[in-house]
Amino acid sequence: MKGKIGLEEHFAHPATLSSSQEYVLERKWSEMKKRLLDVGDIRLKLMDQHGMEMMIVSLNSPAIQAISDVPTAIEMAKRANDLLSEHVAKRPDRFRAFGALPLQDPEAAVLEAQRCIADLGFVGALVNGFSQVGDEESVVYLDDGRYEEFWTEFAKLDRPFYLHPRDPIASRSRIYDGHPWLLGSAWAFGVETATHALRLMGSGLFDRHPDLQVIVGHHGEGLPFLIWRVDHRVATAPRGIQIKKTFQAYFHQNFYVTTSGSFRTQALVNSISEIGSDRVLFSTDYPFEELGDAAHWFDAASIAENDREKIGRLNAVRLFRLAV
Repeated sequence: MKGKIGLEEHFAHPATLSSSQEYVLERKWSEMKKRLLDVGDIRLKLMDQHGMEMMIVSLNSPAIQAISDVPTAIEMAKRANDLLSEHVAKRPDRFRAFGALPLQDPEAAVLEAQRCIADLGFVGALVNGFSQVGDEESVVYLDDGRYEEFWTEFAKLDRPFYLHPRDPIASRSRIYDGHPWLLGSAWAFGVETATHALRLMGSGLFDRHPDLQVIVGHHGEGLPFLIWRVDHRVATAPRGIQIKKTFQAYFHQNFYVTTSGSFRTQALVNSISEIGSDRVLFSTDYPFEELGDAAHWFDAASIAENDREKIGRLNAVRLFRLAV
């Protein structure tokens, strides 16, 4: 399929590059650095080879969210967004951008989101899970009460919010002790992000902001398969939760999922069956995954051609209001 649009496609500012090193084999790090720092020739060649018309580019993980010093986080987010804006301005026909936000300071995050969208022309924001605030051992999730005004102001921008993974901090990772292979994108990313998404649903966020749209990658981090059981068991033992709709309703109305880093037709069919093909979006997770692997799988996946067009391109055009 030609004309594909990918929206979990990463780059790094030189100052955030080290955030990605632990997730890459040492022998591959040199090439990965080149690909993370490049928003140009290398990407464009691969995009042309594999039928991708546009990438929506975002900062690597955890980057800003792992900077516990608040002023440094604010400054680094601005620097990363300015650099990405410079890259996109060279080829706006092929690249768009998500803004990185310093959620360590909710007011500063609002201002940066407004700047990214109004001044830099970004199409939304991507945040790497929880933020460490003032102390490396702190963990602040986005359902925390301090973010109430942030969500109110972000919802007014009418742009999607991508909830991207990161690992739990070491002091909260005892279940992975002695099994480091479970960390990162193999397992912990999905557990962390699915739980975070459920916390947002359970907080009443989407009752207060019913039009807010959140994107979750990797076929929804398992939520399409598990969301019914969450509702079923919470209804049996609600434990004080007070929300107006079911988790499944929020998932269907306020979430999109992408194919990033999960090139499995059975998972794609499950996502379509649960959330509908209008809410599934093609993505690669470049450069941590090979663009060719994603494209070859998706182009041959056993799905209806109208669904392939929607997932590969049309849903992104509609969601991000792209003039392509």
